[in-house]
Amino acid sequence: MRTFVAAIFALAMAGCSSSPTGPATAEKAQPKAPETMTGNGAFYKCYIAARGWAADAQPFRVESAQSKTHDGKAGEWRAGFASPAHRATESYTWTNGDVSHGTEDTYSPTNSSTQVFNVQFLKVDTDKAFSVAQQHGGDKLLEKDPDTPVIFALDWNRQSNELLWHVIYGVDRETAKLRVTVNASTGKFSHLEK
Repeated sequence: MRTFVAAIFALAMAGCSSSPTGPATAEKAQPKAPETMTGNGAFYKCYIAARGWAADAQPFRVESAQSKTHDGKAGEWRAGFASPAHRATESYTWTNGDVSHGTEDTYSPTNSSTQVFNVQFLKVDTDKAFSVAQQHGGDKLLEKDPDTPVIFALDWNRQSNELLWHVIYGVDRETAKLRVTVNASTGKFSHLEK
């Protein structure tokens, strides 16, 4: 009986070979197509990871890499989080479906560049913010130069006490051809940045 059980076990183990055969090999050889996502979608993926780092993690900034898709989506998003309990900040990056973290840094609640905000204020996504920006000069700019990249940045404005999406037409904020600010809670046009 033992010999019979050992033989069945040996056959079962031989069937569990780790070397792939046939179509499975071809599927693995296919490179992953680039994935894009709106700001809110990528932010919440980073937020989940940040809450694993610190239960009291609160966001202070979200920004995209340059995108030429012109639909409010990007292939890379960075989000900064602060933990008052840890007195530290941590950045997370969503790229092509994966979330990774950066290096931890010190946190001071009085630093204006790390002004945290409540996630409940974030109700408008980047596709809607882009649509509003298009109505305030973006459409004319992209008609003239369709290869203009678009960048999104989200932060809390202390002066106006509101959460804002900055839709930036250009490679960076300083040299942008147009910068439109949209309220991230209401979706309404706020102002053109100078």
